[in-house]
Amino acid sequence: MKKIWWKESVIYQIYPRSFNDSNKDGIGDLKGIIDKLDYLKELGVDILWLSPVFQSPNDDNGYDISDYCAIMDEFGTMENFDNLLSGAHQRGLKILMDLVVNHSSDEHYWFQESRKSKDNPYRNYYHWRPEKNNWKSFFAGDAWEYDPLTEEYYLHLFSRKQPDLNWENPEVRKEIFNLMRFWLDKGVDGFRMDVIPLISKYTDFPDGDTSDFNKLIKERYANGPRVHEYLQEMHREVLQHYDIMTVGEGPGITAELANLYVGQDRGELNMIFHFGHMFMSQGEGGRFDIVEQDFLEFKRVFTEWDQVIQDGGWINIFLDNHDFPRLVSRWGDDGLYRKPSAKLLATLLLTMRGTPCIYQGTEIGMTNVQFPSINDYRDVEIMNFFKEHMAKGGTEAAFLQAVYVNGRDNVRTPVQWDNSKHAGFSEVEPWIKVNPNYPEINVADALQDRDSIFHFYKNMLKYRKENLCLVYGDFADTTPENRQVFSYLRWDEKDRFFIILNFSEEEIPLQQYLPEGEFWKLEICNYKNRQEVKLQAWEARVYKSLQQTQIR
Repeated sequence: MKKIWWKESVIYQIYPRSFNDSNKDGIGDLKGIIDKLDYLKELGVDILWLSPVFQSPNDDNGYDISDYCAIMDEFGTMENFDNLLSGAHQRGLKILMDLVVNHSSDEHYWFQESRKSKDNPYRNYYHWRPEKNNWKSFFAGDAWEYDPLTEEYYLHLFSRKQPDLNWENPEVRKEIFNLMRFWLDKGVDGFRMDVIPLISKYTDFPDGDTSDFNKLIKERYANGPRVHEYLQEMHREVLQHYDIMTVGEGPGITAELANLYVGQDRGELNMIFHFGHMFMSQGEGGRFDIVEQDFLEFKRVFTEWDQVIQDGGWINIFLDNHDFPRLVSRWGDDGLYRKPSAKLLATLLLTMRGTPCIYQGTEIGMTNVQFPSINDYRDVEIMNFFKEHMAKGGTEAAFLQAVYVNGRDNVRTPVQWDNSKHAGFSEVEPWIKVNPNYPEINVADALQDRDSIFHFYKNMLKYRKENLCLVYGDFADTTPENRQVFSYLRWDEKDRFFIILNFSEEEIPLQQYLPEGEFWKLEICNYKNRQEVKLQAWEARVYKSLQQTQIR
């Protein structure tokens, strides 16, 4: 397997609006990030992925961009960005920008021109049609918006203020490649590419099965006929000329299609965030149609993707981000066993083959939030689905129960830095309320407690870097049919590891799980007071073989 820096790195996602407010306006900003660079360096991450910091009217918190080469006023200035970039580089940290080019804002100059007339030079920068098909938006309602000015519809797979760009138009691709060069020439270290499999459309716009939204994504929105052509052109024209990394957000990319995007001889992307496990709690109706997650399926996804990628491609390993619930609330126990289960999930995240990504606040075990009123929420997706829910005769209380499970604002509450008012995020009321549990869960306390989730992450990050078998080594699930335990082997020609994770509150006998015929040394455990013969609730252990043996 080809060894390279971005495989051995760990990404930390910053959602700037909620990270740290330096100018007392209740909104996180670039100076606020600069102020915390030493903290991030101490944690031990390598790459800082910034959710969009470009000029935007903020319909979707920056994922609706009105100027790709300017900084959002609320976040600061281009000088602030340059200082952030140089400050990160001085500390050995890299900066990953969020490339959002499936769509722009409707306030972008291109779209403002496009809607003026049918013969405007920018008309073909977007998808305009005299009639609409039955496609639905990710954010509820139709994916088409009627514009009375020219009496046609434009496509928006997300909010109506996010019209989809027409990649069929070579001028659009040139514009995008130019804006990418703008940032790369500044010295940024790569791009996370938003919903990148959606950029190529089926231009006959066939109707789809709207009863199952996840199926609609795979069959109509993702993996369009020219997507690989476009990505190879992007690589040829831009990416190959810089020592950078790329990671594509991969809704709709199945394991069978993965290597078409990330195969090392394909000339497309370095890796993808796949969604094999992230949509598991969503039924046919989408995000707020809550279904029970299957633990066996959760484990199977890791095996499936590892087997598909093998030595020829690469993936990202993540369990939460700005679009999904808090890791410990979704996959662990955010009550009595919050600390051990958060550490268990850190163990899983940092012992898998792939490039891990940690979302801000996860390193201290931040949890989902349960605001009492819909008026406390800010996400456009939540608000759109709430209107649709109420129009069908639903109740606010019922909808909030779904939001508590899957709403995106669960992960967008401000980072909890200390136990002062507003959690040390700001001196004024934040743009969205702080999670009320900040007096018990905050960075200041975590730094002082040597047994904290933060220090566990710090130690695990160091351990992963010292044991590259955990980066590149092979993987095999040893308990695929067990509904409580996830245990697996990682090995290469030099080392061999056994990881065992108890995803339950029950104590479990240990000896039956340890592979026989080897001497195992316990290297890492998420309990200080561990027991010899059994695993405690939510216990995680990493063993290293004292024998250099090959898997049998």
